[in-house]
Amino acid sequence: MELLVILIFLIGAIIYTLYIGVNMVPQGEEWVVERVGKFNRTLKPGLNIITPYVDKIRTRIDTRDLILDVERQEVITADNAIILANAIAFVRVTNPEEAIYGIEDYMEGIRQLIQTSLRAIIGEFTLEEALTHRDEIKDKLKTQIADVIVDWGITVKSVEIQDIIPNETMQESMEKQAAATRERKAMETLAEGKKNAAILEAQGKLEASKLEAEAQVALADASARAIEAISDKIQDKELPAMFLLGDRYIDALEHISVSENAKFVVYPADLQGAIKGMLGNTFK
Repeated sequence: MELLVILIFLIGAIIYTLYIGVNMVPQGEEWVVERVGKFNRTLKPGLNIITPYVDKIRTRIDTRDLILDVERQEVITADNAIILANAIAFVRVTNPEEAIYGIEDYMEGIRQLIQTSLRAIIGEFTLEEALTHRDEIKDKLKTQIADVIVDWGITVKSVEIQDIIPNETMQESMEKQAAATRERKAMETLAEGKKNAAILEAQGKLEASKLEAEAQVALADASARAIEAISDKIQDKELPAMFLLGDRYIDALEHISVSENAKFVVYPADLQGAIKGMLGNTFK
């Protein structure tokens, strides 16, 4: 009976020894092994055998790309504006030994490093620059954290800026400023339109005046030529002018008489005598 108990105990010990000595590491992980409290080696994916009771699995390291979400924080820009910014980083552990023994908590260390670096980088930009230079901020952030965490056995795959937005107070101020700018531009546009309209109207009046003056000059030239022609025919200096004057006066009366608003037609009392005199002189 005692022999049976010892046999069962031995079989159980053997099974347990094999259990802790034979390890199957899954793909995407590496296990850090310590021997009597000191780093011994790293187990790669696949079947691995360690020395039971002497070697110990310290931790299991995920060697796939890790997603590290950095929470949103307030950042002060170079022009003392307060904005909210956060980022997301994609990192990979390339040296599990350094990741475990180089820093207490590499994930928290990267998170804190991104936060402090992001504050420092955005602090170099003004509010407008921070809102429009996202790619430049991202590149600087990646470079800064990559130089530090390489000593922890970690590689930065990518860093993305999720949000760079003003806080509520700044948003209200920006909205008011934008509204004031739109109103000012609308007033400037209206004033510019009125100015252009006034200029066009003045130019139109100027052109009309020039055309009217040219018409008057042309009319005067035509009248002079007509007077000269009549004078040559009737050999009289005063009669041609009187004749043209009477002709144009009669023509003006004709236009007035056909108007719908014309009630009376007024002409000088001596018009008949003038015409008779003109006719009399003509037939002499």
